[in-house]
Amino acid sequence: MTEIAAQTQTALTRIITERQTKGRVPGLVGAVARGGKLAWSGGVGSASLDEPGVAPTADTQFLIASQSKTLTAVTIMALRDEGKLSLDDTVETFVPESKHEGITVRQMLSHVTGMQREPVGDVWDEMRFPDRAELIAGWNEAERIGKPHNRFHYSNLVYSILGEIVARLEGRSWYESIQARILRPLEMRRTTVGMDGGPAASGYYVPPFTDVPIAEPLLDIGAMDACGGLASTAEDLAKWAMFLADPVDEVLSKDTLDEMCQPQIMADLDRWQLGFGLGFMLFRIGERVFVGHTGGMPGHITGTFVHRPSGTAGLALMNTTSAPNPAALATDLAIKVLEDDPVAPPLWTPGSTVPAELVEVLGTWFSEGQPFVFSVREGRLEAKSPVAPEYQEPAVFDRVSSDVYRTVSGRETGELLRITRDEAGLPTTLHWATYLCTRKPLAFGEHKS
Repeated sequence: MTEIAAQTQTALTRIITERQTKGRVPGLVGAVARGGKLAWSGGVGSASLDEPGVAPTADTQFLIASQSKTLTAVTIMALRDEGKLSLDDTVETFVPESKHEGITVRQMLSHVTGMQREPVGDVWDEMRFPDRAELIAGWNEAERIGKPHNRFHYSNLVYSILGEIVARLEGRSWYESIQARILRPLEMRRTTVGMDGGPAASGYYVPPFTDVPIAEPLLDIGAMDACGGLASTAEDLAKWAMFLADPVDEVLSKDTLDEMCQPQIMADLDRWQLGFGLGFMLFRIGERVFVGHTGGMPGHITGTFVHRPSGTAGLALMNTTSAPNPAALATDLAIKVLEDDPVAPPLWTPGSTVPAELVEVLGTWFSEGQPFVFSVREGRLEAKSPVAPEYQEPAVFDRVSSDVYRTVSGRETGELLRITRDEAGLPTTLHWATYLCTRKPLAFGEHKS
């Protein structure tokens, strides 16, 4: 484990103990990952009431339920990157028997299809879940309750169909696909459909008017595994969170993971604290945005959230249906570490070269009356307003051809920067995203006079 100060570890233990006590949770694991690995974990209570006082650990399996959706989403995006599908493809492209037309993969990933939440048949009442054939038949019977991309509406049914799309494209089960594409490369050995026979938490419901927990059934949800069938451990989920912070190309490129974390819809219209990307919850707390997902099955409530800029994640796993908010617990743990025991920033190191063609470009230029400072770091051209907030990264440029650069990150990403020079070769103007940049501040029409 990476080191976290003893005082901070004590505070983390206090957080999970208070949450377990106030929430009357039989057993709880809290964890923090940073620096690419599990940095701290603690367990309180009982993993099973058959062994009172034996607390769950980072190696105890819990059902992670809807956290499974994030693995489904990553698999879909990997298939997209391989050219096997497009986000604008519709369900009937892959499931020709579908009677719901025009529902796109992008809509499905971000819960904006307008389809009903659950498969037909009152599955959570009857406790009988569809197989693959029944899933498709039920999909055709299901109601489209809203207009596409009109509002956020969470749907387990839709993610189950995404699992069917994965299976049909891959010619193997959804679980076999995520094993090959995600679990083995990331060495998530104890992430399985259902429990794997190792150390596991038993699930309970704690009634509101007594302190006597009731054992919850362990369910097999059949063709709904892609939306919620996985079990995992804090140890494995820490690996998953660290992948989300710093992706490996073998599983998914950084550019694609960044794309998945772009907001597609606002789920919380009252306070704008929860948005949804392509498969991920985007949870804002103060000035930070955490990426991840919660999960809930009978007897098991969990959450994993990562602050990607700092590579710090919080995890919460609880063995009760009536658990405290898992997103709040996971992010509280991460924030405690971020604020009380932050990782030291990387040391500044001197560069070695300034490209000759950039020497005369460096310094302050004005666009729309506002200054931008162009500078070189590690041989690359950057630009940033001197009044921009510190957290805002500069625009970074890559050379396309002589005096033409492409903005690759930051302000105006994707736009061109063109340099115009006089006969002596000195830069006279810049055009960035077509906007004129001059050495002196000018009104819009002034440079024409």
